[in-house]
Amino acid sequence: MNTQESAPSSERKTTNYTLLRALVHFRTWWREAVVEDVDQDAVIESIRGETMFTSHYIFMTMMSAGIAVLGLLLSSPAVVIGAMLLSPLMSPIIGSGFAMATGDVVWLRRCLKALAIGSALAIGFCALIVLLSPLQTVTEEIAARTRPNLFDLLVALFSALAGGYATIRGKMGTIVGVAIATALMPPLAVVGFGLATFNWTVFGGALMLFVTNLMTIAFTAAIMARLYGFRSRLTDKQNRLQDVVIAFSFILLAVPLALTLRTIAWEANASRQIRATIDEAFVEEARIDQLDIKYDTAPLRIEASVLTPQFARQADIDVSRRLERLLGRPVEVEIDQFKVSNDPRAAEEAQLERAREEEAARKNAEQVAGLAQRLSLVAGVPASEITIDRDNRRAMANARALPGLGLQGYRMLEQRAIGSMQGWDVRLRPPMAELPDITLADGAPDEQGKNAAALVQWAASRIGLPIVLSGRGEALEALAERYRKAGIPVETRDNGPADRIDTSWKSMPAG
Repeated sequence: MNTQESAPSSERKTTNYTLLRALVHFRTWWREAVVEDVDQDAVIESIRGETMFTSHYIFMTMMSAGIAVLGLLLSSPAVVIGAMLLSPLMSPIIGSGFAMATGDVVWLRRCLKALAIGSALAIGFCALIVLLSPLQTVTEEIAARTRPNLFDLLVALFSALAGGYATIRGKMGTIVGVAIATALMPPLAVVGFGLATFNWTVFGGALMLFVTNLMTIAFTAAIMARLYGFRSRLTDKQNRLQDVVIAFSFILLAVPLALTLRTIAWEANASRQIRATIDEAFVEEARIDQLDIKYDTAPLRIEASVLTPQFARQADIDVSRRLERLLGRPVEVEIDQFKVSNDPRAAEEAQLERAREEEAARKNAEQVAGLAQRLSLVAGVPASEITIDRDNRRAMANARALPGLGLQGYRMLEQRAIGSMQGWDVRLRPPMAELPDITLADGAPDEQGKNAAALVQWAASRIGLPIVLSGRGEALEALAERYRKAGIPVETRDNGPADRIDTSWKSMPAG
């Protein structure tokens, strides 16, 4: 019996001895083949040189921030990636990690100072750009950086491991990929956006993402430095305390991020259940054309459009009841039903037609915004002061008074706007100005007089005030009749010179 019990014990001892021996061999190999191959002094000096707080660092931080926030406002991934590549924030973060690992307090303070000032400048500069920008809507690129989760922590961790290895091994080209993966500057730009627009949900979410990336990169760099045996001024007790602080910090970051990931996973599963429940409420040939789910409302609100050959009565109520049982929370459902034939192609054509209508509406909105912007430049006023009548395709603006510019100049500006707004009736209302006299030859307007008469008619139709004509004979009456037919109130005075018709406004505003 004793012989049988001692056999397993002997096997366990042999296994433990083998594992311990393998661990000793691995540590010896790591120390001799990996650690001793690293020129620690050269690596430290290289990192230290990149973490200096210089004018170059400030300039590149500001430029990267400006590019990032513009890319976010335009929802342009390519521009945002360019900002990631320019950002110099990676250097002080990695430097702070190596400073912690080596116990260099002076270097650590220098890195933290550069990081704090750079981050503050980036946030302030982005906020200023947003305040001055006419675009202040939350784009997809902005929204994507307001809800960090555990996967973002893992991305930052793996990227930091790659960055730490590249820094130690001198593979600096890898840092470009790390900069794109961790994306330090775009979250800071979104923080600036949230600050400028007083959107604290955006502000808090983006700040959490930046802090997650920052702490993960710094702590991972410290761990890499320790693994590669960089000489440290810290005692064994201080090293153990540092390990505890790093582990505790990762836990603090991971818990809320894991909860957010859990919420995102729940929403993804809920979306599948909602779509399936709506499908079940209709006949097989029906098709969901559009689905909008608002998870942040109470109750949860669902808006859907369904193309169906047969209307389903009380579909909203039935779907709402089923989803409340499935999701375990109050649900409000609104389903718009559009009848199509049983032919599957009809549903597809209806869906395509709807997509075309939405695309046409989007293009029309973009065209109107562009028209307002162009007319605002011509009129010299903000785009918000432009009146756009989409139904009648008419655009109107009150031009700002420009020194030295007369009525003819404003008419030319209107003609320029018409040339860039084909198919639109453009009306540019000029400021009050003196009307030109209409010269005559042989009892009729000469060439110069014709141009003046046309200018008077244009100005009176735009400003909307009656005019006074002073002259003699048939030319006076003919001109007055022409203006009246154009809808311009006219008063004639038969007391002017014979070679011209004087024109003036009947009433002038005070001042």
